[in-house]
Amino acid sequence: MSWNENVFIKKFKITYPIVQAGMAGGITTPELVAAVSNYGALGSIGAGYMSASEMAEAIRDTKQLTNKPFNVNVFVPSIDLLEVKEEQRQKALEVLKPYFENLNIREEPVIRDYSTVFNNQIDAIIEEGAAVCSFTFGAPPREVVSRLKEKGVLLIGTATTAAEAIVLEESGMDAIVAQGSEAGGHRGSFPDTREDVQIGIMSLLPRITDCVTIPVIAAGGIMDGRGINAALSLGAQGVQLGTIFLATEESGAHPVYKEKVINSDEQSTMMTKAFSGKYARGIRNTFMEEMEHQKDCILPYPMQHDLTSGLRKGAAARQNPNYMSLWAGQGIGMVKQSQSVIQVLDELIRKMYVGASRR
Repeated sequence: MSWNENVFIKKFKITYPIVQAGMAGGITTPELVAAVSNYGALGSIGAGYMSASEMAEAIRDTKQLTNKPFNVNVFVPSIDLLEVKEEQRQKALEVLKPYFENLNIREEPVIRDYSTVFNNQIDAIIEEGAAVCSFTFGAPPREVVSRLKEKGVLLIGTATTAAEAIVLEESGMDAIVAQGSEAGGHRGSFPDTREDVQIGIMSLLPRITDCVTIPVIAAGGIMDGRGINAALSLGAQGVQLGTIFLATEESGAHPVYKEKVINSDEQSTMMTKAFSGKYARGIRNTFMEEMEHQKDCILPYPMQHDLTSGLRKGAAARQNPNYMSLWAGQGIGMVKQSQSVIQVLDELIRKMYVGASRR
């Protein structure tokens, strides 16, 4: 079966087997998402940290720019915040205090109730009529799956192991993103998966495709048509790309962030828990390296994310990349310039066809 005849393409009503990753933090503007979907791939709103009202607005704004399907990515709540003692929180704040003072940040960190945020997001997805919803950090509750399926929403889960993929299929997902350790941003691992499990996509993809019957979408370090063809040859029915879109003209990434992406190479990224309390891959900077010596003072996700929110915003306002979370994958060295989404996709598809013709 060729890629343009597979189950994923047909079920999700797209032309090309490409998903633009749902990168949270303002990167996935309506212009970026719509441009991807209008081209015939699947655009994604990175709504992980959005409030329900912000998400609803993003969905409406995107619908103004496209009548094609697009995805909304959300984070499954994964921790009981009451388990974190006040003394742990104070210790973490003490470590961060010099950074706040250096950037003249005075606002008090606010710890959000992410279970409530998640439930409100699901309400917004249903009310706004999103076509696709994807989940990161675990399988959503069965009642959430039932509510979304009743409205005809297609569901995608994220797996970093074969065991996670099996759980996702059993939970009712329509497709699974197999996320290799090369991927930029957060590991999509379940709460009970060992943190030190870092499986590359070439090893992970065949394992997952052998374990499930629903379409598998490969993610992690895929940056051009050669990578797409390699993933498809290993059993994937689609690929998910994020880093390749970071520096596009439509991307909402900070200009300093885009500059760092363009000027980085394959040695530039590292895994860190410094910004959020959960392992994520980003461009190496001062804060990440210094916090390697303070690992015991990093709170669990998402509390650490909330504690460092002001730090990241303050650094961005001051054009200082040393304290910003610059998430990116290991394929970052292949981004050489800022282009439009159409230019990026044109090149991906051209090389995909060339590679396919050589097989």
